[in-house]
Amino acid sequence: MNTPENLKYTKEHEWIRIEDDHAIIGITDFAQSELGEIVYVEVETVGETIAKDEVFGTVEAVKTTSDLYMPLSGEIVEFNPKLDENDGDQPDLINSEPYGDGWIIKIKFSDPEELASLMSSEEYVELIG
Repeated sequence: MNTPENLKYTKEHEWIRIEDDHAIIGITDFAQSELGEIVYVEVETVGETIAKDEVFGTVEAVKTTSDLYMPLSGEIVEFNPKLDENDGDQPDLINSEPYGDGWIIKIKFSDPEELASLMSSEEYVELIG
């Protein structure tokens, strides 16, 4: 399983890349492989401030639908246009490039102290066994 060391992880299988006071969020390689072929991503929370661990959207795969959880509290400022059905409509990018073009949202996080609750790559690898 691919778990880049420059990212942080959650027990709900989201990854997060910090960029100053913003962060890019997606689901891990492990999560996308467990879900199977992803056919739809729904994020209707752009512009909203969502608390850590709250649901910000869903991802639908051939097998199931899964909630997406905020790794940090903050305002959702962007939904990846390549995944949006009204723009690029390429949800399968999450399967092929979970840490690249398959990112899901960009947030402006509000509580930097919450970063301490995220897992390192090594800790995440231990979690998924």
